[in-house]
Amino acid sequence: MAIANEIKRVHPTAEILFVGAKGRMEMTRVPEAGYKIIGLWISGLQRRLTLDNLSFPLKVISSIRTAHKIIKDFQPDAVVGVGGYASGPTLYAATKQHIPTLIQEQNSHAGITNKLLANKVDKVCVAYDTMYKFFPASKIELTGNPVRRDIVDSLGKREEAMAFFGLEPSRKTFLVIGGSLGARTLNQSTQAALQKIQDAGYNLIWQTGKVYFATAEEAVKHLPQDQIKAFDFLQRMDLAYAAADVVVSRAGALSISELCLAQKPSILVPSPNVAEDHQTKNAMALVQKDAALLVKDVEAENSLWDTALALAQDAEKQTQLSQNIAQLGKPHAAETIVQELLKLVK
Repeated sequence: MAIANEIKRVHPTAEILFVGAKGRMEMTRVPEAGYKIIGLWISGLQRRLTLDNLSFPLKVISSIRTAHKIIKDFQPDAVVGVGGYASGPTLYAATKQHIPTLIQEQNSHAGITNKLLANKVDKVCVAYDTMYKFFPASKIELTGNPVRRDIVDSLGKREEAMAFFGLEPSRKTFLVIGGSLGARTLNQSTQAALQKIQDAGYNLIWQTGKVYFATAEEAVKHLPQDQIKAFDFLQRMDLAYAAADVVVSRAGALSISELCLAQKPSILVPSPNVAEDHQTKNAMALVQKDAALLVKDVEAENSLWDTALALAQDAEKQTQLSQNIAQLGKPHAAETIVQELLKLVK
């Protein structure tokens, strides 16, 4: 959506069509942002034998056929793939119809779809300077990951943020974000530490995801409402970052890109349930530059909040992490990607 918004900024009359995977989050979020989306019957391969895996070849064939029809009907000037389930069939169909194509790879370890498509597409925009082992060097452009403009503009909004969330502004604030679907380890660790956080005198903005929200809502209802807040989803991430002094987060590529631009001292807890452990690789790219702290998922229950509380009390370490992570941010990523896209169209 950040790329789409930048296209519309540069060319207000541009027509934009999203292609997503039926049943996935994009089928809701994209229309909410004002864009049209068509869904494909496609999903990822599971790590174990399931009915979904048995139907996977049928889904691929069906999705490629549908994608060919979408490309033929919409007649795009260019097609952008960002590595989701629908990206493979759609980009494959576009290359077969000789439409200019661009991949945007968010992670420090390329996904299988993007690796398979690398030799067919025209340009690959990446966020890390180590991607030459995955893609042809002649096609790579180091752009960073595009994030929404409001995240870039989140600095200097603390007073507005504290009022928006109804938090006591004199206290330091933790922000916990596990992604839109939530993260069980982060949620369970945070719930176990609620009393400790309250007693230590810190605010908490806790984004739980939909599945865990009812449990979290019950856990916080007797706690001070100007101190501890739980949300299933945060619409105003710009204000959530603006309020935060320390962030606890999974290590998804776009979350890390947002943290870099928000310049927040962060503790990353990589999800172990992702392909090729790419979240650990994402996190280590920051840890090696002293730009974030890392707590392993298996150790989070015992050590996450001890680490977080210690960081909140260490102003020097916070400053160091904030300065280092700020150097990794690329606030103009969306603009650069769209410039590369327009070169392909021309």
